[in-house]
Amino acid sequence: MALLAGCASSGNLPPAPSSASMQDYSYVVGAGDSLNIIVWRNPELSMAVPVRPDGKIATPLIDELPVQGKDSVQIAREIEKQLGKYVRDPVVTVVVTGFVGPYSEQIRVVGEAAKPQFLPYKQKMTLLDVMIAVGGLTDFAAGNDASILRTAEGNKQYSVRLKDLIKRGDVSANVEMRPGDILIVPQSIF
Repeated sequence: MALLAGCASSGNLPPAPSSASMQDYSYVVGAGDSLNIIVWRNPELSMAVPVRPDGKIATPLIDELPVQGKDSVQIAREIEKQLGKYVRDPVVTVVVTGFVGPYSEQIRVVGEAAKPQFLPYKQKMTLLDVMIAVGGLTDFAAGNDASILRTAEGNKQYSVRLKDLIKRGDVSANVEMRPGDILIVPQSIF
């Protein structure tokens, strides 16, 4: 905890920008996701498959296919290419049905949250969404000293006012999250 408290003193950090979403965001598959693969006119090749911890999937006629870090359209085209060796002009659709996402895009909450954890990133996700998912703050949290470590901006840190947002309902303290953000909630001194 000493390490987190040392890096989370937000007295000299700039406030987090209220808008952080990316217009061109496209979900990429990660280990633990579930994929529904549909091969048109080939029901025996259509199935639901989990993405293994090594980021690969296996289907009939395809032993191993790396899918982590790719979107569903890229995966569908690669499956079509592989199946093209056995099936004439395969048409494949891939639907992501279980969402975890790659570690690099997950939102992590550490410190004095009621349930510190990682969350899959969703477009337009806000700080309030994250705090609801982790059950709010503990009694020992220094909510207004919290910070966001934004890995997408080279580990730049921003201050956030969690206590104002959660306890006082100050929606001006609500900010958008970005993939890979780490929310650090320090412990109060007393």
